[in-house]
Amino acid sequence: MTSSVATSDQRGELGALLDRHRVELTGYCYRMLGSAFEAEDAVQETMLRAWRYYDRYDGRASLRSWLYRIATNVSLDALEGRKRRARPMDLGPAQTADNFALGEPLPDAVWVQPVLDGQVLPASGDPAEVAVARESIRLAFVAALQHLPPRQRAVLILREVLRWRASEVAELLGTSVASVNSALQRARATLEASDVTSADSVQTVRMDDEELQKLLARYVDAFERYDMDALVALLHEDATLSMPPYALWVHGPAEIATWMSGPGIGCAGSLLVPVGVNGSPAFGQYRRDPAGGHVAFALQVIEIADGAVTAINAFLDTEKMFPFAGLPLRRD
Repeated sequence: MTSSVATSDQRGELGALLDRHRVELTGYCYRMLGSAFEAEDAVQETMLRAWRYYDRYDGRASLRSWLYRIATNVSLDALEGRKRRARPMDLGPAQTADNFALGEPLPDAVWVQPVLDGQVLPASGDPAEVAVARESIRLAFVAALQHLPPRQRAVLILREVLRWRASEVAELLGTSVASVNSALQRARATLEASDVTSADSVQTVRMDDEELQKLLARYVDAFERYDMDALVALLHEDATLSMPPYALWVHGPAEIATWMSGPGIGCAGSLLVPVGVNGSPAFGQYRRDPAGGHVAFALQVIEIADGAVTAINAFLDTEKMFPFAGLPLRRD
């Protein structure tokens, strides 16, 4: 079938074949690029190239492998000459009550951005594979991936998240198995230095776990009542609070409570609405509007470990994030 003579039925068949891989390709591009919006653009470009050059597809590799090759090339092109995306914790030390200063917002391109679960996670499948997929889109893991050179990043994702064989990755990248294995070892060493484990050794947290749901219910209750004592009791001793697009971040339960009781006191009376983001518990936060009702304030992505909240990541670009997450900007 060539693009010039394809019938409408053939075009529809090809479109359906390509679309079957959209979610997993979006997950791959998100891990590579650190932005849900850039990942969507990359997958769209991948689909356009696949459509345009389908007559050159010779069937020697599977359609899935061919699409991953295109997506890898698109992602590597997008990353060329670009600074890595980061989290506030990557840019400088934590601030304390002695020098709290929000500062100026930084451009979107600086930050690792959140992604909706539905964009990148399969709706069904092998539970172990779904668990690895969920863990490998955690903010901490995606941020750690950004420390890797782009080709090492692709190797680690393909080998340890997607479970490709070294020979398959070598063929995709047009290199040798020895080169792939060497890149994987260097990538692992970089992640270990970043204190983030590879996806294959992460202990997953089941989102239906009863204790987890109890913890989240207590978090919502404490936050909506703005009870700092109750909130602090849920925080890990190394918990962090960050607020992209600002570089400020706060470390430790006492400092977080001081921030929230001082500069962040406007969050008192907020409502939290659950949403699935980055394989983690997440909430759309609405602050009370003096004119009535509540207005969008932050997309909170909550990280949990050892039975406690380890991070509150509050993304403040609600004009962009809330419509993306299917959340209204107001609740009356």
